[in-house]
Amino acid sequence: MSPGVVDFLFRQLVTGRPAEDVQWQGEGITLTAQPAGAELARRLAETDLEALTPIELFHYVRAAQRLAVWAEELREAAVGRYCQPGRTQNANLHGARLQRGP
Repeated sequence: MSPGVVDFLFRQLVTGRPAEDVQWQGEGITLTAQPAGAELARRLAETDLEALTPIELFHYVRAAQRLAVWAEELREAAVGRYCQPGRTQNANLHGARLQRGP
């Protein structure tokens, strides 16, 4: 753990508060409640992993897993559209007409 995290945990212990930083939960949507998508990806990318407590790191990992599942579903949908029989032939015919003219 980084020195900042150790310092935070020590201050929490001295004041009798739980080790988890619960103040941030009131400041906006949590990573666990953030819908999978671009905003979740941005938040995960901007997170300083060294500053997370073990519980926050657990929630980070779970959110990253949800994002990975979401991205995989998008990929599968795109591959499905690309590989549909007949669609490729229609796209090729349309492209051939564009190249030859009307």
